[in-house]
Amino acid sequence: MSTERPGKMADPVLVEIVEGTLASVEREVETAIARTARSPMIRDAHDFRAGIHDVRLRKLTGRSYSALVQPVVRDFPTEEMKPGDVFFHNDVYLSEGGIGHLPDLCVTVPVFHRGAVVAFVQAFGHHDDIGGSVPGSMPSHARSVFEEGLMVPPIKLWDEGVPNRAALTIMTRNSRMPDSLAGDLDAECSACLMGARRLGELFDRYGREAVEDCFDAIISKTTETFRRELLAKIPEGTHVWEDYAEHDGVDEPRLHTQRMTLIVDHTATPPLVIDFTGTSPQAKGPINHAGDYADGVFLKKWLAPILRNLADTPERMAELDVNEGVVPLIEMRFPEKGTLLTPIFPAPTNARTFVILRLLGVLAGVLAKATGGRMPADQETIRYTGVYGEDAGGTPYLMREVLGGGSGGRWYADGEDTIHVVPDSRNIPVEFAESRWPFRVERLGLARDSGGPGLYRGGLGYDKHLRMLRDASFMSIADRSILSCWGVNGGRAGRPFVVEIEGRVMEGLVDDSPVRAGEVVRVRTTGGGGWGSPLDRDPALVAADVRDGKVSAEGARDDYGVILCGPADDPSVDEEGTSRLRAESRARVPAEAPFFDRGPGFPSLSGGLPYAEVDRL
Repeated sequence: MSTERPGKMADPVLVEIVEGTLASVEREVETAIARTARSPMIRDAHDFRAGIHDVRLRKLTGRSYSALVQPVVRDFPTEEMKPGDVFFHNDVYLSEGGIGHLPDLCVTVPVFHRGAVVAFVQAFGHHDDIGGSVPGSMPSHARSVFEEGLMVPPIKLWDEGVPNRAALTIMTRNSRMPDSLAGDLDAECSACLMGARRLGELFDRYGREAVEDCFDAIISKTTETFRRELLAKIPEGTHVWEDYAEHDGVDEPRLHTQRMTLIVDHTATPPLVIDFTGTSPQAKGPINHAGDYADGVFLKKWLAPILRNLADTPERMAELDVNEGVVPLIEMRFPEKGTLLTPIFPAPTNARTFVILRLLGVLAGVLAKATGGRMPADQETIRYTGVYGEDAGGTPYLMREVLGGGSGGRWYADGEDTIHVVPDSRNIPVEFAESRWPFRVERLGLARDSGGPGLYRGGLGYDKHLRMLRDASFMSIADRSILSCWGVNGGRAGRPFVVEIEGRVMEGLVDDSPVRAGEVVRVRTTGGGGWGSPLDRDPALVAADVRDGKVSAEGARDDYGVILCGPADDPSVDEEGTSRLRAESRARVPAEAPFFDRGPGFPSLSGGLPYAEVDRL
């Protein structure tokens, strides 16, 4: 399909109308899904997203990332599509890089104008169960994608408005949660069909040529804005950094390297080259991500939001969407097949978040080196925890939750507490959980001292306690249980992820650890890294953090050099003692400390090295 179209200068007023309509349709599709879906993961945790693409397969909306249309049009030419058609896929290796693991199910609906396809509305999200060797379709010790669930290449799930009952029957038969799966798919298909009608009305009202001119203008605006406002702040040259996943569920914990070389040349096209040479070989376990398809177009759009941190102000950063306009600015260079980012079928991928989330941090880290620290410290804001078993009536259940964590401190502000990487996603409401599953939520709060100390403190993670009312099994897909979210420019690392069950510390990758009735599962998610030296933080802010329960009195003393006095619930600063302690602490800081602090877990996996070679400026 040709991607070139002779365009005209779009009417700026119409561009605003079209841009607003796209955002409205996207929001309407997501609202419809949230109101009609069946599973807690989709309806309550909101782990899904919608996207709108034009007929040239360009993503037009920028509020969130989405999958790709490329695999659908590869297998189903647009000229053969009909109104009412709905396409479906979840096959990681046949998704052109747009699907990361099998529980992410994607539906795509073509938009028609005068009998021709003019755009696509798409939704994809993380579903409860699509088969495989363990409930939830995320076996932490998988050695093959065949253990992870049902693989479906692009198929026509609805044909001119008629659902393919045979395909739906096969999919629901392979799921441990067939009713939820059927309900979610029906919600997503119906919502996208509704969105396609809404978008078709836009073409009917203004005409195809005028609307497509607006699409060009929207994408071009993103390209030029990123080039002028953001990329211009990155010094030319070659910048290198790396970070690591810590375990793959099969081998013993070790450093699985994700290395990035950023080449910046503002006179070149494109001005940014991201080279992944030096990335570790593909893992035996499920932490691989098939990113080297379609020229890495999914990863370009996945990584580009990190660039927004270069905006002049936080307010300006929030205004910048990421659509297909970022794609021409970045060239991806992948190593040969057989690495964490270029796995060979049938390598398992269900825990690919360990790689793609880490890549966000690697880009932030390499940009921090390039810009003298004008990037946030690290964050790890997604992990899957849950329990499964049978309720009092003997009915199998699965509770799986995507819990967030603290974001990194920034050069102008503390990190945010308990954020989620998926827009609008959230923890499952306590009232809903307790009414549906056999446990009580005895605590849901902030994990004190989890945020990395710094001039600007890292955000705090969750502290959640579940008391089981019946015997069950615990499951976890989580990284950063050994390594920490790194601090930058003198800031220190945050606390890692940890789960304890009656004193037993769980590993980050767990499928079926038994939990007895009456036992408490204590989950503490990661804190973000700190930015700048904690010895430079205003002592009054440290006292306020202690008063608010975010930092302990011991943490104030040991991490920030602040001595407090007065009542525990309203402490004040001992100015003289603090001044003396901070002077002593500064004297112990090495003269050539690395730019990044990876926390105490790094030496345990690096052979005793306190930091990596790339951690120095």
